[in-house]
Amino acid sequence: MLRLAQPAYQRMVGHCLDGLPLEACGLLGGHVDTAKADVCYPCRNEAQSAKLYSIGIDYMHAERDADARGIEIIGVFHSHTHTDPYPSPTDIAQAVDPAWHYVIVSLRDTAPMVRSYRIVDGTVVEEPVVVEGR
Repeated sequence: MLRLAQPAYQRMVGHCLDGLPLEACGLLGGHVDTAKADVCYPCRNEAQSAKLYSIGIDYMHAERDADARGIEIIGVFHSHTHTDPYPSPTDIAQAVDPAWHYVIVSLRDTAPMVRSYRIVDGTVVEEPVVVEGR
């Protein structure tokens, strides 16, 4: 299960909406042992694409901030602008850290749909997402 602090959730979804028509992306900072993301780090999509994302130098900035806060990067998020919130073959190929939570925000419908997955050796398993503080 991935637990998202409400401010992190709101910032993540807002960043994805602001990124339209391109895919938006970012990182989640928190605690691995509790699977809770307290901080959302919106990042620039260096691919500048509606079909894929790439996080560049923003990763280093997020990691430094997380270190200063005593937390770590526990996952990545990105939007799907016109498709379901399920990992594409490209998303699965890019999932290199089996400890991370891979969050997809689908903007296909009127209301954003948020789903999280664990991806290990190409195997995709959906996990529940709980927004705390609602």
